[in-house]
Amino acid sequence: MFSLSCYLLSTRTDSWEEGRKDCRDKGADLVIIDSLQEQKFLSSIIETRPSWIGLSDRDDEGTWKWVDGTPLTEAYWDLGEPNNGGEDCVVLRVDRNAEGNWNDVPCDYSLHWICENLA
Repeated sequence: MFSLSCYLLSTRTDSWEEGRKDCRDKGADLVIIDSLQEQKFLSSIIETRPSWIGLSDRDDEGTWKWVDGTPLTEAYWDLGEPNNGGEDCVVLRVDRNAEGNWNDVPCDYSLHWICENLA
C-alpha cells in the first residue's frame, strides 16, 4: 500500500490487454503513476519482474494516455524512450534508475503487471 492505493503484483505473465483484464476482474485497473514518490515506490517493489503499467498510445500513435483516459503529464522514460514503431504499451523496467525506467514495447509481450485500486 502506498498513499491511498493498494497494489497487486502479478505472479504470472501475459499481454498488456490480458493483464488489464485480470486487474479489472479483480475490481482494479493497471496502475496509473502520478508522482515521483509512487514511481520510486513501485520501482522498488517489482524486484526482477519487468511489469506493465496502465499507459499506452494504442489509440493514437505518440499520444500517451493512462487507462482512465487522462493524458500523460509526468513521465519517467528510460534514455532513448519512447522510440515508438509499433511499441504501444509501457513497461516498468528493472535494474534502472527509478526516475527513468519506462520503456515502450509491443503490447503482446508476455510480462508481469501491476494492478492498482484505491484503498
